[in-house]
Amino acid sequence: MTVSTHARRTRAHVSGAASTAVRPVLESQRRPARVLAAFPAGVYLEVRTELEPSVIAVITGDATRLPNSVLLSTPLPQLTVGDEATVGDRTIDLGPLSLSVRRWWDPAPPLGRLDPARLAEAEAALADPPGAGLAGDEAVEQLADSCARGWLLGAVTAAERLVGLGPGLTPSGDDVLAGLLVTLRHLGRAARAERPQWLAGWLAATVTFDARTRTTPLSATLLHCAARGEASPEVIAVLRGIAGRQALEPALRRLHRLGHTSGADLAQGVAIGVRAVRSLSGAR
Repeated sequence: MTVSTHARRTRAHVSGAASTAVRPVLESQRRPARVLAAFPAGVYLEVRTELEPSVIAVITGDATRLPNSVLLSTPLPQLTVGDEATVGDRTIDLGPLSLSVRRWWDPAPPLGRLDPARLAEAEAALADPPGAGLAGDEAVEQLADSCARGWLLGAVTAAERLVGLGPGLTPSGDDVLAGLLVTLRHLGRAARAERPQWLAGWLAATVTFDARTRTTPLSATLLHCAARGEASPEVIAVLRGIAGRQALEPALRRLHRLGHTSGADLAQGVAIGVRAVRSLSGAR
């Protein structure tokens, strides 16, 4: 880390590793941003742009690595909601910190080939995740049944009802949809099944169309990421467990620990996706 002195302030220059999901925003021209939320281990920046994602998480190693994250190896300065920042030209200027992106990481690593026979075992392990915020909700049940049947109208109608449903920075309805979209993308591709990927495309278009006006800025960003198959390492680890690349149960436990209900809600979406991929690919 180097420190340079300017007329107004001393700025610390550091480097970081950014998700490829936020590459379009980081590599565009410099734009103003503001601190949307601030925590000891990370801040969320809302960038004034029409590009997606429009929210970037700047985090240290102690924070959950969302798919829109830039990782720092140094502590964050003390910041408050509403503080101004600038983003662009591979740089984030945030308070006394000037962060240059030197490396990239992939929030949607491919799973490789999936044996569809593994889906039945995974479906049983994922059933009824404890603590889900919308357990028993009619729209969630309609979404699950419609996806398993490949009934597009029913799935789209249920998805529209779930966008923005629930409190918090990432409402439960959005987390369920994000888990579902990522699962359909990855497992559908890994199982060489076209119908789950077709369904993912339609659902992605539905939930991202007006997400900025229907849910929080952070959650809208995460829906756009999920529409492309981008997710946190905890979600990807569960999908890897389903594909037999690592142990499933420990990965599920780590996912369930995320947030108040976010981990359970994401797991509920993954479960709906597994059931749909199994049904639509003809696996038994």
